[in-house]
Amino acid sequence: MDDMLNNLSTYGYIVVFLYSLGGGMVALIGAGVLSFMGKMDLSLSILIAFTANFIGDSLMFYMSRYHKKEMMEYFRKHRRKLAFSHLLLKRRGSWIIVVKKFIYGLKTLVPLAIGLTKYDFWKFSAYNALGAIIWAVVVGGGSFLFGGALIEGYKSLSDKPYLAPLMLIIIGGSIWIYLSQATKKK
Repeated sequence: MDDMLNNLSTYGYIVVFLYSLGGGMVALIGAGVLSFMGKMDLSLSILIAFTANFIGDSLMFYMSRYHKKEMMEYFRKHRRKLAFSHLLLKRRGSWIIVVKKFIYGLKTLVPLAIGLTKYDFWKFSAYNALGAIIWAVVVGGGSFLFGGALIEGYKSLSDKPYLAPLMLIIIGGSIWIYLSQATKKK
């Protein structure tokens, strides 16, 4: 985490942009904490994260829409997750495009899966922009508001280094179990 904060304070906005093309949550949280500390500008960080996140998902949609043959090679290993994404889109409608920004594992898969369908690009772009702005404001603003608590939490975790991997295993395991159950053949 120290390395991430040092890199963000040195290369800040470039790191936030590049990292937000894919996911960006950790970089945006770091930018929010650095904004809390007065080393970065929160509004600019949120704007950059929003822009990069929107561009990244639009590029994934475009790649799967116009390069289906190449994308299907990737989906051979992830057919159940692809089917799960299509099912979520049918059940929950277009709002899954907004909500998926906050769900690890679906963030990159949903735009790829939607690009394989005949879903309208402009409709996808509108929901993608809405989701990206909500995501950037909630994550960036939340990390700014809770910057002091995040710094204190990090200090206490650095004193007990065995807790971080344990928490990651619990969180990662929970996500894996949920996705395994959700994509399981019935």
